Amino acid sequence: MYVKVKICGITNLDDAFAAVDFGADALGFVFFQGSPRNVSYNNAAAIIKKLPAFVTSVGVFVNQDTEQIEEAIRLTGIDVVQLHGEEAPGMCTVSRRIIKAIRVKSLESLDPLVHFKDTVSAFLLDAFTPDVYGGTGQIFNWDIAAYAKQFGRIILAGGLTPDNIAEAIQKVSPYGVDVSSGVEKEKGKKDLTKMKLFIEKAKRV
Repeated sequence: MYVKVKICGITNLDDAFAAVDFGADALGFVFFQGSPRNVSYNNAAAIIKKLPAFVTSVGVFVNQDTEQIEEAIRLTGIDVVQLHGEEAPGMCTVSRRIIKAIRVKSLESLDPLVHFKDTVSAFLLDAFTPDVYGGTGQIFNWDIAAYAKQFGRIILAGGLTPDNIAEAIQKVSPYGVDVSSGVEKEKGKKDLTKMKLFIEKAKRV
């Protein structure tokens, strides 16, 4: 089965269309004001409305409450919610499927997975960096990601690039992969050559 590819940090229609044309399965829209890839609800809605069928839109949230998330769902039409902060299992009550992101520092970082495994669609594993929620370009120990598959579907993130994506997939065999900074020209703007190469290599494994 081919790995699913999510291109995260989408901020404009050109990058969104290019990602779709190159074969991306999902696009991520960051609704966290502390991120340089933050996109407004209005801009995200305008992009999502023009996406073709079978492309999944994912809203990324960091420690926001359920009312804020439901408002984003209503205003943008996102298909999936990604919780990328220190959310408790009780947050998994919103009206969309949920991806729970875990920032991995060591094997003990996986301890919360047992509490979420019955309420989420997948776990996204990213590298731990203090005070930074994703998009850092840092890699973590992929052996931990492979071990985490016993808890559910795993989406591998953290420092993935066109240069290492094939090795990462071969080592982990994840359900999906997620990339943001690894295919950027600058924060919030994609490098189309890198993005095309990343997707091609991921789908080829």
